[in-house]
Formats: sequence, structure tokens, C-alpha cells
Amino acid sequence: MTILKLNVERMKEKTIRLTVAQALIKFLANQYVQIDGKKHKFVRGIFGIFGHGNVTGLGIALEQYPEYLIYYRVQNEQGGVLAAIGAAKHLNRLGCFAVTSSIGPGATNMVTGAAVATVNRIPVLLLPGDIFADRQPDPVLQQVEQPQDPNLVANDCFKPVCKYWDRISRPEQLLNAAINAMRVLTDPIETGAVCLCIPQDVQVEAYDYPEDFFRERIHRIDRRPISREALEIAVAKIRAKKKPLIIAGGGVHYALATDQLEEFVRITGIPVAFTNAGKSALRWDHPQSLGGMGVMGTLAANKIAKESDLIIAIGTRLTDFTTISKGAFQNPSVEFLSINVSTLDAYKMEAVQVLADAKEALMALTTELKKLGYAVDVIYSMHIKHLKVEWEKEVDRLYNLKPDPGSIYLPQSAVIGVLNDFLSDTAVIINAAGSVPGDLQRLWRCKNKKTYHVEYGYSTMGYEIPAGLGIKLVDPDREVFVIIGDGSYLMLHTELVTSLMEQRKIVILCFDSEGFNSINSLSTSQGSTGFGNELRARDPSTGLLSGPFNLIDFAANARSYGAVGYTANSLEELRNCLQKAKGEQKTTLIHLKIKRGSQSQGYESWWRVGVSEVSTMKKVQEARKKMEDLMKNAKKY
Repeated sequence: MTILKLNVERMKEKTIRLTVAQALIKFLANQYVQIDGKKHKFVRGIFGIFGHGNVTGLGIALEQYPEYLIYYRVQNEQGGVLAAIGAAKHLNRLGCFAVTSSIGPGATNMVTGAAVATVNRIPVLLLPGDIFADRQPDPVLQQVEQPQDPNLVANDCFKPVCKYWDRISRPEQLLNAAINAMRVLTDPIETGAVCLCIPQDVQVEAYDYPEDFFRERIHRIDRRPISREALEIAVAKIRAKKKPLIIAGGGVHYALATDQLEEFVRITGIPVAFTNAGKSALRWDHPQSLGGMGVMGTLAANKIAKESDLIIAIGTRLTDFTTISKGAFQNPSVEFLSINVSTLDAYKMEAVQVLADAKEALMALTTELKKLGYAVDVIYSMHIKHLKVEWEKEVDRLYNLKPDPGSIYLPQSAVIGVLNDFLSDTAVIINAAGSVPGDLQRLWRCKNKKTYHVEYGYSTMGYEIPAGLGIKLVDPDREVFVIIGDGSYLMLHTELVTSLMEQRKIVILCFDSEGFNSINSLSTSQGSTGFGNELRARDPSTGLLSGPFNLIDFAANARSYGAVGYTANSLEELRNCLQKAKGEQKTTLIHLKIKRGSQSQGYESWWRVGVSEVSTMKKVQEARKKMEDLMKNAKKY
């Protein structure tokens, strides 16, 4: 083709003159993912707070074109990111949200949320405003100046906590940046936080964008099949072992493989323990379900793990909480078989790597083992059944603990029991930090799939209410119950207001233990007196935080925002409050006092934390020796 003809063809190419902000939201509105032949709209909306870095760019673009993306005004930028994460996790990563902020504090408020997304492998698109690309009004309000490098600004702090980072300093850069952002967001292995920093002058610059840039794009998620060699190795390994145990992680949900897991364990009889991300893949009363695994695990799961000669890890990162700081597996002949799409995860614990989609691998393994007539032996099956029965008796005991006579401080496990009995089979329970994740991981009886939502990859205080909002936005007919400790509530609860603005009802249970109950218990277990963890005033006579407790009426706080607020001072009042909350039309908070230290304890587990090698405190010395003794039984790498 001649140069003349090429120029003619280019002139024919249709373009649309839009600002960078307008072009970005138009592009995002036409992104879809497809898996197993089913198409899902990917970008469901945008959370944000406007400031001088984005209000005249993305803000006006969203106002001008509301049909592209629904905008949700949040109260805190971190809350917006956490809401986006909660929604995407609930959607099994088949949908996500963008989050926008101004420059400076608005942007850096999102850094914690970026880390939460990346650690948990959840897609979220961050769009922080940035300083002027032309640098004419330099330094601009809220700019962090670095005299050694004018290109180094606050948004660079997203780099360590994001899977993809770019700064769009020219309008045409959006073409490649937006496509690369989608590449990462829709990748089952590389997904996490994606950050596109857009200077505020660039946001409002116009460019003739190719019309084709805005066409509907379908990002296909292909399932990685298990190789013949890996299948043969896995089948041989399973058949050679006597006491296999599955550890099911969040990858089972994200691969939409819960039915395949259920069929696999039905055929083989292999028991299953769960990470927090994997829990609810099986009902609590399934014969092969042993409940939570690890530091916060059940006695049944941890005993089987200690005896097991083969750990089959499916879609899990095998963190220290799951592996009991690599000390859970005591059988001298134990080996590991890891089914994962990520080599990073599959190589952990020196596992035999099965690099495959969980659904594909489970189906292939089920077919092969069924043909060979494989199942665990009767003695092992009876042992599993016995441990499960004994554990359920322990759960019943903890559910039925009574408060001290005349006390308004309720045992945490009993409160969880009341809530578990009350919730419908499809209601979602949400939590993230403190002592509650441990009790939920051990004691919560999942009645259905995707009903258990605990963020424990980053264990983020303040995650709970924003995540509840996110779930309610994408699944409005689902009942959403949030458990949040008083410490987490005080850190970040203001998306409660957003739930009222959006008329999306969530029910919040504020577990008030008058301080950081979980970390206080950890501190005292390692020889401390609980220094600095209780919600106490400073004692002027000693200068220490040992004065009276600062008592807060959290129900009144919720009512001050316009929500409904109840207080429950007994288990019976809690039942009544839950019933009332069910009939309310808007977000409702139930405030209840939790007896400090009433959480369930470790069941044949420990967790390695640093304990002082030298100390004048006798209890610290004892804790150090205990840690050193336990470390002798832990794998080194």
C-alpha cells in the first residue's frame, strides 16, 4: 500500500474528541470478563471523594456522563477502597470498582486499601489525582516536595502495594495505560490493586481518541488445565498416602470450584480444612468438613494436620496462620501437593506443584481416582468422624456459655452462637480483625456457599462496614451482617453514612470490649501486663494509661448519623434486637459489651511472634523459652 493510501486510511479512522477523564470512564464502562462462556460486566461503578486533584476532571466527567459509571460518594477514601474490595471478593473477582481521590491526603488515604487488595489478590482500580504535569503552579496545594527529585510525589508510595502502577502525563498515554490496567485487573494470578495516577491538568486535556478504543472488550479468563504428567504424579501421590488432608483456600471460590471440591471429597473421603478465605466452600455439617485450619483452627483440623502424611493445598497462600508458623505438620513422612495457578504459592512448603485451575484439577483428579476405586480407608474415615463429632460438642459448649450473674459483659462465643442460630441460610457474615476472626474461623457454622466473608490476608481494622456496603451494592437482596470490634469501629466506620445515603441496609454488631481485646490477649500471653491496649484514660498520678475506662455509647453514635441503634445487655436482649433489626428498613447497629478475654483459645496451635531475647520481666523470659521450644518443631522454610 502506498504512503498516500495509508494517509487516506488514517483520515477515515473515526475519532472522538474527549478529555482524558471522559475517555477513561467511557472505556471502563465497556469492559467485560468471560469465564466458562458466561459474560460479566467488570467495572460496576466508582467510589470517591472529590478534591482539587480530580473534581474538575473525573468529577465533571462523571457528572456529564452518568450512564458510563455510577458514582458513589464515600466518607473516607480508604473506606471507598475497602468497599470496592468487599464487592469484588463477593463477586469472585468477576467484577470490580474504581476509586478516585484528590492529590495529597486523599490519595495517601487509599494506600492501606491498595495493600489489602494486593495481599488478598482482589482487583481494584485506583485513580488518584496528581500534581500538574506542566508544573506551572509548582508547588501545588498538598504537593509533597522532594528537592532531589521533582518527579517523586505522594502517589509514588502506591508502587510497593500495587500490581501495576502508571502515571499518565500525556492524553495519548491513556490508550496503553487503560488496556494494561485491565490486563492486570482481570488476571487470576497477577490481580490486585492497579493505580493510574492522572495529573489534574492532564485529566481535562482533550485528545482525538480512536472510536475503536471504546468498543466492548471481553477479557477472557481461560482455565489452565492440569497437565497429564502433573495428574499422574498427583494421583500416585494421593494413592500412596494413608492420611491425606485438603487445605482449601480462597482460590476454590475464585475458580468457582466449590461443587467440584464437594464431589471430590465425596468420592475420596479426604477431609477438608479451610483458610478464612476458603471457608463456606462446604457446609459446616458436611461429613468431610473439619472447619478452620491453623492458628485459629478447630481441634479436629489441627489434629488431622498434625497426623497427616499428605497435605493437598488448593488455592491457598499457606500463610503463617494457616500453617501454624510452619509447625502444624508433625508427621515425619508428610509431603505437600499444591494445586494453584500461581507459581509463587504452588512452590511453598516445598510442595509438588500442580499448576492448574482448581476446578479443572479437581474434575480430572475425581475422574481418575474414581476409575481406580480410590477412597481413604475405613479406620481413617472413622477417626475423622470421631474428631468432627467431638469438635461439634465443643462448639455447642462454647455457644452455650452463660454470662456472669448480673453482668452485662457477654461471652463472645455465646454471642456468635446466638447470631449463627438467627441468620438465614443465605445471609453473609463479615469480619476482618481482632479476636472475632478466630472465633468465626473455629465456631461459625456456614450454612451455604459465599456466606462467610472474613478478610484475613491483611487483617484490616475498619474493613468490615465498608465491605458490608460493597456487598450490599452488588447483591442488594442479600442480608448482610457485620461484626466489628470497638477498636475497628473507632478507626473507620463512616461508610455507615454511605449505606444510609444509598439506602442499602446492613446490620452491624459492635462488639465492645473497651479496647484492643485481641492484641491485649496476645500481649499478656507473651508476658506483658497488656500495656497500651485498653481504652483507658491517662492516670495523672502515674502518667500511665491505667485510669478509668472510656465508655462509649455506640448505639447513640449510630443514631446520631440517622441509623437505628439498639443496645443488648443480655443474650435474650440480643435475640430481641436481632428480630427488631430484621424488620428495620435502614442500617441498624446493635451495641453489646463483650467480656474481655472470652474468645476461644488455641487448639493445639501456636503463633510465632517476636519475644524479647533479654528481659527483666520473668513472664517475658518464660514466653521466650516457650517460643524457642515450639520453633524446634517448625519447618525452617
